[in-house]
Amino acid sequence: QMHLMESGGGLVQAGGSLRLSCAASGSIFNIYAVGWYRQTPGKQRDLVAGISSGGSTMYADSVKGRFTISRDNARNTVYLQMNSLKPEDTAVYYCNAGTYNGLRHFPTDYWGQGTQVTVSS
Repeated sequence: QMHLMESGGGLVQAGGSLRLSCAASGSIFNIYAVGWYRQTPGKQRDLVAGISSGGSTMYADSVKGRFTISRDNARNTVYLQMNSLKPEDTAVYYCNAGTYNGLRHFPTDYWGQGTQVTVSS
C-alpha cells in the first residue's frame, strides 16, 4: 500500500502565498497522477489541480493563474504553490494518487489526511 501525507497549510492574509506538499511512501507512487482537492464543512470535495505521471497539468477555473502544481519524483513529493490567496480558498486540502485522462484527475482510495488552509480578509 501507499501512504500520503499533506503539509504546509496554515493561516495567511488575503493576497499571501502558501506551498503545500504531498509526500508519499511506497514504490509505485511515480506512476500515479496526483490531484489536489479541497473541502469546506458541509460541501463536497472538489478538484483544484492535477498532474500526470509525465508532468501534464490541469487546474480548476477558480484557481487558474494563481496556483501551480508540480512534482519531484526523486523525492516522491507533489507540491501546490498557492499565490494571491483569497478568503474563498479557505478549506482543508487533500492530495490523491489517481488517474488523469488529459482533461481531469480521477481519484482513487489513496488519500492523505488533509491540511488546513485559512485565508483571512
